[in-house]
Amino acid sequence: MQEKNTMRLNPLWQELIKAVRQEVVPAVGCTEPVSLALAAAIAAQRLGKPVEKIAARVSANLMKNGMGVTVPGTGRTGLLIAAAVGALGGDPDGKLEVLKKLTEEQVAAGKRMVAEKRVQIAVAAVPHVLYSEATVSHGTDWVKVAIADQHTNVIRIEANGVVLFEAADQDASVQAAGYSLGDLKASDVFDFAMQAPLADIAFIREAAQLNDALATEGMKGDYGLHIGATLKRQSENGLLSDCLMTRVLMRTTAASDARMGGAPLPAMTNSGSGNQGIAATVPVLVVAEYVKADEETLTRALMLSHMMAIYIHSKLPKLSALCAVTTASMGAAAGMVWLLKRDFSCVCMAISSMIGDVSGMICDGAANSCSMKVSTAVGAASKAVMMALEGIRVTGDEGIVANDIDVSIGNIGDLACKGMVQTDDQILEIMLRKA
Repeated sequence: MQEKNTMRLNPLWQELIKAVRQEVVPAVGCTEPVSLALAAAIAAQRLGKPVEKIAARVSANLMKNGMGVTVPGTGRTGLLIAAAVGALGGDPDGKLEVLKKLTEEQVAAGKRMVAEKRVQIAVAAVPHVLYSEATVSHGTDWVKVAIADQHTNVIRIEANGVVLFEAADQDASVQAAGYSLGDLKASDVFDFAMQAPLADIAFIREAAQLNDALATEGMKGDYGLHIGATLKRQSENGLLSDCLMTRVLMRTTAASDARMGGAPLPAMTNSGSGNQGIAATVPVLVVAEYVKADEETLTRALMLSHMMAIYIHSKLPKLSALCAVTTASMGAAAGMVWLLKRDFSCVCMAISSMIGDVSGMICDGAANSCSMKVSTAVGAASKAVMMALEGIRVTGDEGIVANDIDVSIGNIGDLACKGMVQTDDQILEIMLRKA
């Protein structure tokens, strides 16, 4: 009873609970094409007739992230098939699991629609970094649904020129998120994860269940670049040692292989990304198993990882040229090092070293190669953890790293928000040149 009262008296912790519940949710498939699939599904429901054509528009960043990723259950990549199966078989109430119940017949119909060029897509000139819009039509009747700022945040529904719904403030990302982090600091995140009532944060264990299932599926070697399964074989062949950090790499990368390769299993996301959710979850789970952590210890380590990842990502645009698997892996580094040495200063050391190591990794769209970036980021996290255990870190005299951990995290945000805008444009130009 006392714990519950403490929770009620701590408004910051209440906001952090809201943040984790909003940002750590299940998704089937890469969240950018899924966002477009959701818009198409909602539009098709409103149309109430068989969908004959789809005209889609997305932001440049969403185009970049949706071009090369496999859509679960289809064996195809890209936004065209995502829009088609979303309209023909998507669950309009399914949010990021909109494609969970696709049938073979619906997938086949979606493929025919794409082959017959009845699905068109273009880049929308909109202020939103994250934007997906689907217009579905039957004869002269049409319905348009637009999503912005968050992957499931519908901002406008229009039918035959009549606006049926329009969000009051389309640019209110805090309103879309449903929470505010205010002047949050890394120490606040740590205190929350360590002291919040266990019953109020126990839900985070579902992340371990879902993402571990993806890792198990990925270890079969049937998805993506088979990186996790390859590392396992080479460990058995003696080219890699069978150590804790090899297991961290194998299982985390296998989960990403499965997700990016189209496995029809949900991933628990973080900050709108399945790969970020995997990176924030699986390394912590593997280390927790190694130290034989009890249920409460695992729960608090997972919460530390996921909330730290959310805090760091809050300094970034929703989508950018910076690969946010790196920031999610900073959360994982926090969770891993805490499991091995219960000390906040070690948490700061590990994050600082990661900022000095991989904070410049680019995001060139969602694809099977994301598993390579996951392995790189998680490898960097493992290295940073080993350094922190010996009191070693990248110091505040080096590069963008500052002595204060929160200043360092703010510097990552400046890099993504200001320094990498032109990089993002160039990446998309290169990718569209290949299309």
